[in-house]
Formats: sequence, structure tokens, C-alpha cells
Amino acid sequence: MRIRAASFLLAMTLVLAACGGSSNSGNDGDISTGTLFDRLIEIDEAVAAWRNAPTIEVAQVNAETAANLVVGPNGPGYGDRNGDGTVGGENDGGVLPGIEGTPIGLAGPPATNDCIERDVLGGSWDDPGARWEILLDAIDAWRPNNNTMPSLPSHPMRVVGWATFTLASDSVDEAHEYAGHAKLHVDWSLRAIDC
Repeated sequence: MRIRAASFLLAMTLVLAACGGSSNSGNDGDISTGTLFDRLIEIDEAVAAWRNAPTIEVAQVNAETAANLVVGPNGPGYGDRNGDGTVGGENDGGVLPGIEGTPIGLAGPPATNDCIERDVLGGSWDDPGARWEILLDAIDAWRPNNNTMPSLPSHPMRVVGWATFTLASDSVDEAHEYAGHAKLHVDWSLRAIDC
């Protein structure tokens, strides 16, 4: 298993190198997209720890980490989401743009390929505040019998949604279920890099 993971990481590194390690440049507050893959791996590791957590508290620490890595310090809900006095997934810029559009996020815009545009960004970020409002509305409307997560245009946004539900739960079994959903969206995001 360790060899398979190492081979995957090597292959993805070669793909990124072949793409020229593209980056967003020319705007203050931009973040290099060359680290998008690394960030998605960090999120994947947090989701794996959340999915295998022995207690709800451990699951919530890792759900917080995953959500913060997606939204960044200028995104909705960033910070000590579980109230334990620490900020899991502390970072300088998330995968997606901040509420005011800066930093622009590791995924862009502009995206480095059509799959990142479609699956990671989920379309245009011309109005970042409105984009984040879509997430917040979907979280507010979500119920176990009314899954609003498929309505979200961005797979990383869906990770934040499932993390939010874990943080509101007191059941480790629910947390594991929500992490399973989050894992699917991390996988879609990783696939977008090698489109």
C-alpha cells in the first residue's frame, strides 16, 4: 500500500512538472497553484484520520482541519470550529478564494485546466461572496432526509459541508459516514489535477 501511494505521488509530481508548475501571477495575494496537489493530499490525510477516528472529538479535530484547508483564513467559518482552543489546518490561503476574493486560492481562478475549473472551483468566482453564500445556504438547508450537498458546484465545498455536519454531531458513526462522503469529493478534486 505504501508503495502504491508513493507511486501515485511520484506520478502526480511528474504530471505537475510536465504542466510547467503553472501559477497565478500578477495580482497581490495570489497563491501558486503548484501547491494545489500538496494541499489536496493534506485534506485527504485529514479526511482519512476523520474517517478512522476512535472518538467524535478526534473526528471533529480532523473535520476542522479539512474544512480550514479548503476555505483558508478569509473563507467562511475558518478557525477553531470545534472550540478546543486550537486551529486545525491553519494556513495562509485555502483551496478556494476568500470571501472578498483574496487570496485567490490554490485552485485559481484562472484554473490550470478545465477539470479544476469544473470540479474544484465549480465555475466562476467573479463574486466570491455569492459563491460562499451558496455553501452556507446549502448547509442551512441540509437535513438527513434532504441532502443538499450535491447541489454545490465545487467538490471542496462539499468537503466543508460534510465537515460542518461532523462538527455538529455527537456520533462517531455519523462522523465516519460523513467522512466517507468527504473522501469521494477529495478524490474527485485530485482527479481534476490530472485531467
